[in-house]
Amino acid sequence: MAIFRHGVKVGPFDLRLGLTRDKSMENIDNDPRLSQAANTENQMGRFRAAMAAANGYARPSRFAVRIYPPTSLQSQMDHGKQADTRAGGNFEAANQGKQMNNMTVALGRQLNIHCDSVSMPNHDLQSTTVEHFGPPREMVTGHGFTGTISASFYADAFLRERHFLEMWQKMAVNHTTHKAGYYNDYIGKMHIFQLASDNVQDHPSYGIEATEVYPETISAIEYAYGSSNQIVKINVGFQYKEWHNLASDTIGMQEFSPYEQVLHPPKPGDMGLLGKLPPELQRMARGALNQAKTQIPIGKIFKGKVFPPF
Repeated sequence: MAIFRHGVKVGPFDLRLGLTRDKSMENIDNDPRLSQAANTENQMGRFRAAMAAANGYARPSRFAVRIYPPTSLQSQMDHGKQADTRAGGNFEAANQGKQMNNMTVALGRQLNIHCDSVSMPNHDLQSTTVEHFGPPREMVTGHGFTGTISASFYADAFLRERHFLEMWQKMAVNHTTHKAGYYNDYIGKMHIFQLASDNVQDHPSYGIEATEVYPETISAIEYAYGSSNQIVKINVGFQYKEWHNLASDTIGMQEFSPYEQVLHPPKPGDMGLLGKLPPELQRMARGALNQAKTQIPIGKIFKGKVFPPF
């Protein structure tokens, strides 16, 4: 494209005069600027280096949840059978444990996959004001795990996720006699994982385990004719005692969990034709290539295939 162009028509001839564009970007294979390294001794360079070393940043949409119902289901079934046999009862405890165990096998994985959102639990230090000489100090006296773990789940057509959580609550309190059960009979645990970025696939980069978990509240479901394009969600508040880091915490000089967090190697860069260019020119080259894909009729040239890889 010329910088300046002017034409005059003289009879059957068309005379044109123009100044050509800058040709400094043509035949640049031997340009020394291509071999220069990026300047990392500035704010932007240090920021990009830190981002590359960290394999990107954590995103709230990349997470995974594993919910473990009470581990005493089998013992509840055994003790329920023995107690009901001696008393000639109705095997209520045994049947309740059996139903929960069957639902865990059938719906446990579905419940984890259908988790739409979850909150990572918090941790706070408890302090008290101490006054000696000078300004008062806030000295730590303990720590606590306040609040609940809020989570929401997509519900299938039969609301089986809600049914699963309701059965879990029935293990805590009998809906017929309204008597509370034993604490150890209805507590489970929960794992919450932060997944790494795309360059290391779905490997957990951080994870916690919440102990003594049970569904304290199951929120109401709001129905409306105007919500025909929405999916029903089950909002739950899980109560818990405490949580521990799956990689760093130990209890009683024993490892808290067999899971280990590892720093996975980053995904290798593009080794194609564009991958041989300096990072500063790769973005420009890909932008020009993407623009060419939208403007050049490549369907006729490559028989409907996508632009050849570079």
